[in-house]
Amino acid sequence: MGATWQRGGVSERVVWITGAARGIGAATASAFAAAGWSVVLSDICAPIEGISHPVATRDDLAASAAAASAAAAGAAGAAIVEAVADVRSPEALASTVEMIVERFGGLDAVVAAAGVITGGAPTWQLDPNEWQAGLDVNLTGVWNTVRAAVSALIARAEPRSGRIVTVASAAALRALAGIGGYGAAKAGVVALTQALALEIAPLGVTANVVAPGSTRTGLLDASAALYGLDDPDEFAGHHPIGRLIDPTEVAAAILWLCDPARGGITGAVLPVDGGMTR
Repeated sequence: MGATWQRGGVSERVVWITGAARGIGAATASAFAAAGWSVVLSDICAPIEGISHPVATRDDLAASAAAASAAAAGAAGAAIVEAVADVRSPEALASTVEMIVERFGGLDAVVAAAGVITGGAPTWQLDPNEWQAGLDVNLTGVWNTVRAAVSALIARAEPRSGRIVTVASAAALRALAGIGGYGAAKAGVVALTQALALEIAPLGVTANVVAPGSTRTGLLDASAALYGLDDPDEFAGHHPIGRLIDPTEVAAAILWLCDPARGGITGAVLPVDGGMTR
């Protein structure tokens, strides 16, 4: 658990998490809130053309924010804020950052956790609309998020300890048949984040990647459907630990990377995959 920072009755450390309505994003919001951070949760809360599986709803976002508020109950000063924003829209993300700066005076960390799953067929048979939708959310959405956040991160007074964490996937590190488009986008997230780490290091901001394995989320249920599996637990066979990853385990890794004491870690890829990509 990270430390708690206070400033003027409001948590000093502020994090913005995309894809925060469900799964890893929701678990991450609660983890940061419990550690005393003020948390801004954003998600699209609308269908995405080209994506067949269910995406987050407004009710999902409200439930995630409620859970984060409950987690923050023992952390004086933490504030929880919801924002509906599509990572495909630079304008929506810029508006979200403007709101964050106006309300909190700045931003200390951004977690790009929004994602969708595509695939279920050989890569050359993937529908072009589905291919593009996956890239738009899983890769370009990360780029859009970082572009929106950087100005606020580097506006903090020096010495700053800004943090960028992107959520990729074990599929970025180990090729998996049937989800080539998803794996390509997530591999792009790794390359993007590592280049960013080099570029932004002189400004007192780190950029790292967390690469989860098969994690017990709604997205894993959608993945199971793509593979024609009756039970997502069948994915546990990919993990030497013999079980699925819990979203809280990924959230703990993200929170750990955002601690001010982790300033010497940047450009790293941290697998949370039960040994899948060892």
